[in-house]
Amino acid sequence: MDLGLADRVYVLTGASGGLGFATAEQLVADGARVVISSRVPERVAAAVEALGGPERVIGLTADLTDAGTPERLVAAAREQFGRLDGALISVGGPPRGTAAQVTDEQWRESFETVFLGSVRTARTVAAALADGGAIGLVLSTSVRSPLPGLGISNGLRPGLAGVAKDLADEHGPRGVRVVSLLPGRIMTDRNRELLAASGDAERARAEAEASIPLGRIGDPAEFGRVAAFLLSPAAGYVTGVTVPVDGGALRGL
Repeated sequence: MDLGLADRVYVLTGASGGLGFATAEQLVADGARVVISSRVPERVAAAVEALGGPERVIGLTADLTDAGTPERLVAAAREQFGRLDGALISVGGPPRGTAAQVTDEQWRESFETVFLGSVRTARTVAAALADGGAIGLVLSTSVRSPLPGLGISNGLRPGLAGVAKDLADEHGPRGVRVVSLLPGRIMTDRNRELLAASGDAERARAEAEASIPLGRIGDPAEFGRVAAFLLSPAAGYVTGVTVPVDGGALRGL
């Protein structure tokens, strides 16, 4: 199936690795061009090279806590590639700890990065898009079911899903779509960190896989393909929804 991605242009934050990078790979493979961003210059440069270089990809060192970052990303897409068709907004996972354990400072810092940075970027990109544009927010299955030991994620991610729905309602009449993606256990550096933090990564992995109907932890490319489809014109009648990519782990319908 042709997703209609040829020569379309997308901005992807937090895309020097993990789920953002996996999505960029799929977009570029289907003919799109991308602007990726992350906070570490060396990782941005390595990701640009791995994705095929400046004809298809450019990279910016950027932090979503900087209020000017979203406008920089929009401007970079237009200046380099002449258009902007959408964005995938992803940020790193917040600190571990239950809601009662994490400090005020951890809550404040996570609000600035995970929540406000994402909202500001989604708002800015949505205003810059024309009919056919699409935005995906990379959230977590914690939107629907709290995750043990991840109190900040449990607190902030559901709010972002509500923001995404609100933006979808507001910009839908203009033909701009907004969706939330809910990754479950996918083998990224973040999940390796969480498994290692258990004290016995192999046992933790076995327990996690036992709770997943498909019986395994996902591969980033499996998430990337779903995200690329939802951002593409092929998903032109999909908006305002939360889409789990979790191997069936969520028990709600």
